[in-house]
Amino acid sequence: MTRDTVEFAPDGENTRALRDAFGCFGTGVTVITVKTPQGPLAMTANSFSSISLHPPLVLWSPARSSKRHDAFVMAGQFCIHVLSQRQLPLAKHFASNGSEFDGFQWEEGPFGAPTLQGCLAEFHCDTHAVHPAGDHSLVLGLVRHVRNHNLCEDGLIFDKGRFGSFVQTCENPQ
Repeated sequence: MTRDTVEFAPDGENTRALRDAFGCFGTGVTVITVKTPQGPLAMTANSFSSISLHPPLVLWSPARSSKRHDAFVMAGQFCIHVLSQRQLPLAKHFASNGSEFDGFQWEEGPFGAPTLQGCLAEFHCDTHAVHPAGDHSLVLGLVRHVRNHNLCEDGLIFDKGRFGSFVQTCENPQ
């Protein structure tokens, strides 16, 4: 062990240390969108994961403390957008402001969810299930339509509280 190593049993007194440890796992960055009676709504999330191929299921988890939480967990459909590195402004914008779509190109997707233009991939989903999970909710989506744009761009990555991109360090193992 080095002197920078931190060991602890997670409790209410060390949530920052737990969050820092979770942050060591780099993730992709997505924006989730839903259609509401008030208009389109979006949220930046790095909690996205594929779950199953048969049936095609994905998962993401909004914080229950978010003012946008209820609109997302009650929505019948949503769209997950996988962001490219050049879309950092979009990620930062929808992290703090979910209802302001001015300046971003979007259209209504095949099942009604707002669809942002220029993303690496889109997953148009029906809400399959929502489960409470501590201070978040787990939202399972049944993927009904996919657009994989096969753009030659790096995905936007979130690691240790910072945005960045993938850098290849070695050849693929044979």
